[in-house]
Amino acid sequence: MRRWVGLLAIALMGWELVACGTEEKGANSATQPISSFSKSEEESTMEKDVFYIQVNDTVFTAKFEDHSSAEAFRTLLESGPLTVSMRDYGNFEKVGDLGQSLPQNDTSITTVPGDVILYQGDSITIYYDTNSWTFTRLGRIQNVTKEELVEALGSGDVTVVFSLEDPNAE
Repeated sequence: MRRWVGLLAIALMGWELVACGTEEKGANSATQPISSFSKSEEESTMEKDVFYIQVNDTVFTAKFEDHSSAEAFRTLLESGPLTVSMRDYGNFEKVGDLGQSLPQNDTSITTVPGDVILYQGDSITIYYDTNSWTFTRLGRIQNVTKEELVEALGSGDVTVVFSLEDPNAE
């Protein structure tokens, strides 16, 4: 009996909460979504999620992963653009020395074109094809195809600039 009384009490409390949350809306009332961020705060938050990769005259936008390695890379870029000499490896990636070690968050993954990978803590790679291994993904280039990457990166050595500021914004 106590169980039924308890269940009835819970049901009535739930009904009361639903009833309190409803309001009459007239023909002229409009609902607007409530945002906790202003437009400039949203843009600022979005900008913190991305970094830029410049290869010659081509600029790619990449989105950071959410872990300590990506945060360390972001911190590195906060001191200014990072220029990396990269060489081709295995006909599926460009790899270059970061000049310092970053924390690793390695997981077994299969890369896709556009993945920006931390390799062995002190090298950075840009994948233009697939590869399966244990890596730390720092980010991924947005809206890019394998063909676009191959065209921009070329077949030999290339100089790449990583930055938090869009090189095209001026």
